[in-house]
Amino acid sequence: MHDIRLIRENPAAFDQGLRNRGLEPLAERLMALDDRRKEAVSALQAALERRNALSKEIGQAKARKDEARAQELMAEVARLKDSMPDLEKAEREANEALEKELAGLPNTPNPDVPVGRDERDNVERSRYGEPRHLPAAKQHFELGEAWGLMDFEAAAKLSGSRFVVLRGELARLERALGQFMLDLHTAEHGYTEVAPPLLVRDEVMFGTAQLPKFAEDQFRAGSEHWLIPTAEVPLTNLVREAILSEDELPLRFTALTPCFRAEAGAAGKDTRGMLRQHQFMKCELVSITTPEQSAEEHERMLACAEAVLRRLDLPYRVVTLCTGDMGFASAKTYDIEVWLPGQGAYREISSCSVCTDFQARRMNARYRLKDGKGLRFVHTLNGSGVAIGRALIAILENYQNEDGSVTVPSALVPYMGGAKRIGGAGR
Repeated sequence: MHDIRLIRENPAAFDQGLRNRGLEPLAERLMALDDRRKEAVSALQAALERRNALSKEIGQAKARKDEARAQELMAEVARLKDSMPDLEKAEREANEALEKELAGLPNTPNPDVPVGRDERDNVERSRYGEPRHLPAAKQHFELGEAWGLMDFEAAAKLSGSRFVVLRGELARLERALGQFMLDLHTAEHGYTEVAPPLLVRDEVMFGTAQLPKFAEDQFRAGSEHWLIPTAEVPLTNLVREAILSEDELPLRFTALTPCFRAEAGAAGKDTRGMLRQHQFMKCELVSITTPEQSAEEHERMLACAEAVLRRLDLPYRVVTLCTGDMGFASAKTYDIEVWLPGQGAYREISSCSVCTDFQARRMNARYRLKDGKGLRFVHTLNGSGVAIGRALIAILENYQNEDGSVTVPSALVPYMGGAKRIGGAGR
């Protein structure tokens, strides 16, 4: 969420950030709403001060036994009292109008983010490994369905489209991937494992900016909760309404959770297979830092996510998202795209974003400076470390063999009970 004071200090920079995202300039409108808010606050404050002053004057008039003056003053107090509800309503409505406008605006991009309209304007940053061009490469669902271990029909009977039932070795492979990622991020990358709730309140979804703008992309659970679309939501909100000490930062959290997304804008996209599901597993990374630490932490988080794919020896590339392709809360995002031979294309498997203080302002998450002189908002970062389902897809497609089996990456063999191959002929 944006600070209207900072917008007032540099409206041109704010408007340029919106333009870079493909939005119309709004600084003038926001400042006008703020002027209206200030006027309403001043009017209410003046009425309260006048009422307090009149109360003193009434006492003084009564002490002088000037009953006529006391009655005159009391009449004015009564008129002020009658006006208070309207003044309070005007102040409340002015505050709500400004807050609603600010809540619906995305974060402004960092200066080094490439300006562009969509994914075609993203900038490739690096590559790892050579894309594997396998003869007659099959897609993941062709392999999984041939083995009878990836069942979309059964899932449709249970839940509808965009769900899958995994059985046997594929269910174990999904579990193995999650455990491998948690072990890597906790033992080697210094993240603290968290097992968070999967149901969260409105204010928690607001804090990480899923609400109010993206309500249609979420699953409501009863009248008071939402199913989490990513563990970013509860992990980041662990510091909501908190005042941390500077010495505590950075904080680093990881969690392996189911994620739930309505995919409201994905009609017709990736309808076959597991690429775009309503329910999927993901290993999430979240960092809470000072403003000075966040840029370096962003690079560190990217390296942690990359390490997963390097250990699995999966070819991938890293792209810097342009201003038109970034998420709502992000100030800068790196996407990791893994190579899928069955599709002959790179597909996203992780996004690592720095959100500066955008989410912190919505959560009121602050830290106290070491010298004790003042509070500042923290910076928040989040990234997939990585999406489990898409990692499973990438393994099936990159490690498939001519006989229809799939070689298990060496990093996962200990998590697979020593099995080095799954699937194949003779099942």
